[in-house]
Amino acid sequence: MASSTVTSAQPERPPRPNLAFRRLRGKRSPAEFAAAVRRAAREIGERVSCDARYVGRVEAGEIRCPNYAYERVFLHMFPGRTLTDLGFAPRSSVRGRQARGAGESWEAGEPYKTHDTRDNRDTRDNRDTQDLYETHDNNEESDVLRRAFMTSGATVAAASLGPLGLALDAAAAGRPTRRAGTGEAGALEEAVRRIRLLDDRHGADGLYRRAAAPLRTAYALLDAGASRQATADRLYTGAGELAISVGWLAHDSGRFDDARSHYAEALATARMNGDAGLEAHAFCNMAFLARDAGRPREAVRAAQAAQRAARPLGSDRLMSLLSLREAGGWAGLADRVGCEQALVRAQTFYGRGPSDTDPEWMSFYGEAELEGLEAQCWSTLGDWPRAARHARRAADLQDPHFTRNLALYSAELADDLARGGRPDEAAGAGLRVLDLLGEVQSSRIHTMLAGTTRVLLPHRRSPTVSTFLDRHGALPRPA
Repeated sequence: MASSTVTSAQPERPPRPNLAFRRLRGKRSPAEFAAAVRRAAREIGERVSCDARYVGRVEAGEIRCPNYAYERVFLHMFPGRTLTDLGFAPRSSVRGRQARGAGESWEAGEPYKTHDTRDNRDTRDNRDTQDLYETHDNNEESDVLRRAFMTSGATVAAASLGPLGLALDAAAAGRPTRRAGTGEAGALEEAVRRIRLLDDRHGADGLYRRAAAPLRTAYALLDAGASRQATADRLYTGAGELAISVGWLAHDSGRFDDARSHYAEALATARMNGDAGLEAHAFCNMAFLARDAGRPREAVRAAQAAQRAARPLGSDRLMSLLSLREAGGWAGLADRVGCEQALVRAQTFYGRGPSDTDPEWMSFYGEAELEGLEAQCWSTLGDWPRAARHARRAADLQDPHFTRNLALYSAELADDLARGGRPDEAAGAGLRVLDLLGEVQSSRIHTMLAGTTRVLLPHRRSPTVSTFLDRHGALPRPA
């Protein structure tokens, strides 16, 4: 990458297209192939956020060697082949900075390794003026920022939810950083994916405070500047998405004021850079937060603003989710007609199917989430039987690999059944949630269970209810 005293960079060597990978895709569209990759990942217990853009980057040669999670998925999809057979470069040739010794080379590690989690990233090395196929030992400051995102994230995947290790290296605090390149942008994007993955599996409570440091690092990267406009755009989008992810961790762990601040920061970042997709995402989460914070009218307005930003993007699935956010606001206002109209729009948009324009962050949004959000609307309106039907369907549809959402939908089901006068069934659903709490730390779920417990107290004489109440009472109190 160019020195900090240089404001322009020489052109990079064009990446070499990965024709072998393109042949393996065959007649499938990039979106269809990305869906196949995600299915293959689920088959082996992996989680990758593969979309059409990722497939395009691989085929264009921008991703010369996948990280370990993608490697396992690709080798599962194409048994008997090696990474070289798939058109990728050998891992050793893209690892970089070999002059420092093998122990110091930076790697974009897989989320679940508990040691040496720093392997090759999914983007080109950030040597803007260098040969992409050589190794160098420059850009120490850039490496410090990369390590701020990529070190030891796997420990959070352990049951103990150990430290993220994504904090800004103290050595970087006292000196200016060099202008950011594609490597930093890739590291930032990978940090966002990792936080989303860990939240899906474990919930927000153990992650939030450890995720604040990489957010500070992200905005330090923005302040350092970038050598190319395309890289600057990626950095702005990545920083905004990271602010939303950290805001969501605050939101889900009950820190509403912190969440509101992070979402507002993401919205400002989106507007500074003219990023409609990021703006829609920020308003989407602001609508969700407003609903949970008891400001339903604000939820409706934020959801409508999100739809205005998202409409030109051409993603029906995004419009479906935003319509559900609006429906939640109308439910909070006790406006059944407005809620039902928004729900119909959500179902209509969803029925049009996925497309290449669907944002990567929406990988969580499937039929289970649609059913779960509709259940929340009917619950807010006090239609407990209808809410329970949708919550049960959400729990049945949810991939058990995503523990946090399975626990959330089951907790919603338990509460709807309890309030609908079916205490034994509610206690049974509540017991299933308790079985999952060893893997999930979410204040939202604990709060829902506490409400269900209060409703079930008059039914303690039932053996199932008594068992649930006793087990719930034995839970350690949240800090």
